[in-house]
Amino acid sequence: MNDIEIAKSIQLEKIADVAQKFGVTEEDLIPYGKYKAKVNNKIMEKLENRKQGKLILVTSINPTPLGEGKTTISIGLSDGLNRLGKKSILALREPSLGPVFGMKGGATGGGYAQVAPMDEINLHFTGDIHSITAANNLISAMIDNHLYFGNKLKFKKVIWKRCMDLNDRVLREIEVGLSQEKNMVARKDGFDITVASEIMAVMCLATDLKDFERRIGNITIGFNEEDQPIKVSDLKAQGAVTALMKEALNPNIVQTLEHNLAFIHGGPFANIAHGCNSIMATKMALKLGDYVVTEAGFGADLGAEKFVDIKCRKSGLKPSASVCVATLKALKYHGGLDVKECTSENLEALENGIENLLKHVDNIKNQYGINVVVAINRFASDTDKEIEYLSNRLQKEGIELSLAEVWGKGSEGAIDLAQKVMKIAETETIRFVYDIQDDLKTKIEKIATKIYGAEGVEYSEEANQELENIEKLGYQNYPVCIAKTQYSFSDDAKNLQCNTPFKIHVSEVILKTGAEFVVIKTGKIFTMPGLPRIPAAENIYVDEQGEIVGIF
Repeated sequence: MNDIEIAKSIQLEKIADVAQKFGVTEEDLIPYGKYKAKVNNKIMEKLENRKQGKLILVTSINPTPLGEGKTTISIGLSDGLNRLGKKSILALREPSLGPVFGMKGGATGGGYAQVAPMDEINLHFTGDIHSITAANNLISAMIDNHLYFGNKLKFKKVIWKRCMDLNDRVLREIEVGLSQEKNMVARKDGFDITVASEIMAVMCLATDLKDFERRIGNITIGFNEEDQPIKVSDLKAQGAVTALMKEALNPNIVQTLEHNLAFIHGGPFANIAHGCNSIMATKMALKLGDYVVTEAGFGADLGAEKFVDIKCRKSGLKPSASVCVATLKALKYHGGLDVKECTSENLEALENGIENLLKHVDNIKNQYGINVVVAINRFASDTDKEIEYLSNRLQKEGIELSLAEVWGKGSEGAIDLAQKVMKIAETETIRFVYDIQDDLKTKIEKIATKIYGAEGVEYSEEANQELENIEKLGYQNYPVCIAKTQYSFSDDAKNLQCNTPFKIHVSEVILKTGAEFVVIKTGKIFTMPGLPRIPAAENIYVDEQGEIVGIF
């Protein structure tokens, strides 16, 4: 059976019944039908004195077109911990419509390790991302309305972009104000995908409603004639934005196919944003469970670094253990094989590809300071000889390995992984890659050299000027959020092995005073992705029974 058939073969429990097992009562729920709900943030007042569970971070090697199954492993691991008698809860990101209709597909796991209802989660879910789109574009409308009525704030430059939650590359650069109405001045503008909106970052980093409103008010939307920042609060828009986002700030819950609790809230991309679910959902889950399994987007060079240096630094969270996910097929792809060749046994390619895994594991252990287990998402094409080779290689490096078969077996296929995670999750440890007092270039260069393995960083003239301006404004103590391709340690998506010296190329720097970090754009990275030649949308339809088909 495929993922959809498996999901449909299992009768879901009412979400109120699932929540009850984990200590969430009906009075704490805001239901969205039978199988999904929001949990009112006010529950944290009741949970204030409850002991916090242990946080487990799931990350991976650099992703490949073959798919590594990081979310599938996360779901299977949480189910496996529950199977061992522990109260384990998932804390994941919400899927964006961009990849659902594009190339990557959905983000609800696979096989017998899924969160459900899969089609609803992958499409409109509870409307959080739509709320962000509306809130973001309300700010844009108020900016242009302000300009139309005389520009009292004396905007010289508008940096706030519109957004939509679809991949539409033609909207990267547009012109607005072309109606030739009185006082309308044409200017260049553009769209980001919604999950790259600063409002998404603020939602995921805010600690409560008041903190959210404060951060929204602090967002820089442009600069005046004295080159000073103009904020959302100058437009008096923060209250209306908060009103639009009020319900969205309550974390969402669904269930795994084994009827265990899953928080899914917030969804910033990790290549162009900070890649972690909301702090509010994570902290709520930690008050309700013995273990909370969370994931950071893409590889450990992107999502895990931002999880540590941004999310953990801002929130005080500390993971007790980490899992680095890989597949033999992906390792062989990183070892130089074509996609079509990766299902065939090839020890030479496997050996070459292991270097990518070892670099990620070294970063997790020695840069982030977190104990780690390698989880191999096992496929039928994996040979015993290859598994033995990898096991021996990792054993020489002192790295723990677990073979996970959660796609076909659910929690039963994660017992070994769950046991190994519990064994190393005895202490909460974390180490930041840079000191927050470092200047911005030092922060960038520490990530580039320590985490990516680059020999240095090169800056465009524009990026140098932007960094200088940001430091003059007094924001040098912000963390940095590096926007970089997910496919490579370098900023070149085709440089998979990175076996020759390379540099990171910074093209643009963007100040985010609401999210309270600085975005560093490198290489050819776009905050509005495009669709592939054959988008997944071509194969999605509604069948004669009214069921959605084709989401994968």
